[in-house]
Amino acid sequence: MNEDELAAKLIAEQFQHVIDLMKSEQRMIEERLIRLEKASEDHEQRLRQLTDSATQFKVLAGLSTGGGLLSLIALARAILGN
Repeated sequence: MNEDELAAKLIAEQFQHVIDLMKSEQRMIEERLIRLEKASEDHEQRLRQLTDSATQFKVLAGLSTGGGLLSLIALARAILGN
C-alpha cells in the first residue's frame, strides 16, 4: 500500500469510529429520554393521587362539620320547589 491508500484507510477508520460514537451517544440520549418520561408519568400519577386524597378529605371534613347536610337540604328544597 502506498501512502495515499494508508491515509485514506486511516480516514475511513476514523469516520467509522466517529459514526460509532454518534450511535452510542444517540442510544444514551434515548435511554435518558425514556427514564425522564417514566419519571414524569410517576410524578403525574402521584399528583393525581394526592389531589384525589385532598378532595376526599375536603368532602369528609365538610360532611363531618354538617356543611354537607345543609347543602343536601338546600338541594332537596330546590328540587322540590319549597
